Amino acid sequence: MKIISNTKLIQRNKKIGQILTFSAIAILVIGLVLSLNGNVQYIMYSYLALIIGFLTSQFGIYFSNKFGRSPRPDELVSAALKGLDDRYSLYHYATAASHLLVGPSGVWAILPYNQPGTITYEKGKYRQKGGNWYMKIFAQEGLGRPDKEAQYVLEDINKFFSRQMEGDAVPTVNPLLLFTNSKASVKVQDAPFATVESEKVKDFLRKRAKDNAFPLEKVEQINAVIMPADAPVETSKE
Repeated sequence: MKIISNTKLIQRNKKIGQILTFSAIAILVIGLVLSLNGNVQYIMYSYLALIIGFLTSQFGIYFSNKFGRSPRPDELVSAALKGLDDRYSLYHYATAASHLLVGPSGVWAILPYNQPGTITYEKGKYRQKGGNWYMKIFAQEGLGRPDKEAQYVLEDINKFFSRQMEGDAVPTVNPLLLFTNSKASVKVQDAPFATVESEKVKDFLRKRAKDNAFPLEKVEQINAVIMPADAPVETSKE
């Protein structure tokens, strides 16, 4: 499997996360110092600083979770797909979808989730049972709405291909919700999108390729569209 990563974007966003995190700490410290002053006006400023500091910290956590700490989401996706043959290409932050797999099983927009617990699909929503409630609130590890996120990603990547290709050449992109946490247990029925654990994703993709193989000439055509010669990406093999 070939892995193509936009390393410049990863490093840039890592720095943004660091700057936001340190800025949040500084703002919160200022708010604390102001709160120790008996002046009513300073207390108002301290509340404002605490609010700004908290919001800044949330943005810092978001960037740090995605780009700062290792293993990053792209590394977890690469590890889950390790072992697929060279007909597959995995793109990280190189298209409108953060993680895109192109190969004999088709074109897949991969949405990684590192949440633990039991993942189900009930009453039109994905649900997470178990996990640490503190981490869900303060470390942004709540599940959110994977179905909505998948729809947004699908819209963006379809627009990307529609601009680059014409008519029947535009591929059908399939969303794939990938749960990378070893403590996650996926038990979904009638979910709108493919939803699998890391340990099962390769078998899932190989079965799709066996049952309904995607033509290799289309794979090559899509790869040529995604990765022009001047693309700011780094290519490697797993």
